Amino acid sequence: MNRAYSKIFWVSVFSIAMAYLEAAVVVYLRRVYGIDDLILQVPPFDKQIAVIELGRELTTLVMLLCIGWIAGETFQSRVGFTFITFGLWDIFYYVWLRIFIGWPQSILEPDLLFLIPLPWWGPILAPVLIALLMVIGGIIAVIKVEKNEPLHIDAWSWVCLINGVLILLYTFMEDALIALPADASTLSSLKPSQFNWPVYFLGFSLSVIALWRMMVGRSRT
Repeated sequence: MNRAYSKIFWVSVFSIAMAYLEAAVVVYLRRVYGIDDLILQVPPFDKQIAVIELGRELTTLVMLLCIGWIAGETFQSRVGFTFITFGLWDIFYYVWLRIFIGWPQSILEPDLLFLIPLPWWGPILAPVLIALLMVIGGIIAVIKVEKNEPLHIDAWSWVCLINGVLILLYTFMEDALIALPADASTLSSLKPSQFNWPVYFLGFSLSVIALWRMMVGRSRT
């Protein structure tokens, strides 16, 4: 068990350090483009920069996945460490930005969250809650492996998890989905509308239920 906690500690250190690097890059970009408010001051569309940005996001996901795969020894623990890494990276990204430039001033401020496969928008609280759930789920998965207790994922767990994730994705990409079909330039200049909190919490609740069922369920013999 001490070995599992040691790995969780070092994966956490990596995640927090990576979040520092990500936040530093954003500070540099904001300074270069003279951006104070990303929602109001969207830089002009640049195809080359857009392709590079998509590549940066994709390689970031690859790096987080690689850390999880290196730290874990079974599929369950690898997924668990990946969730821990992703969740802490996401949370501390905002912590570092707050320290560096005093933003966000509120956890309800909107932010451009991701560009793959479409632009994601949402209040900062929304992705942070998901990131926190990922960290909790990841830690549970890793500890259960150390106790030789595989997660019990039945049909209802899958139904709740898949539908919860799809609903959450919809709430973040709703504006981009409504704008389709649209070119990359149009999508890059979108402004977020009112965030659909009721639909978001429906998806989040289904994800929590799925995690709970996996956590308390007993594996079949």
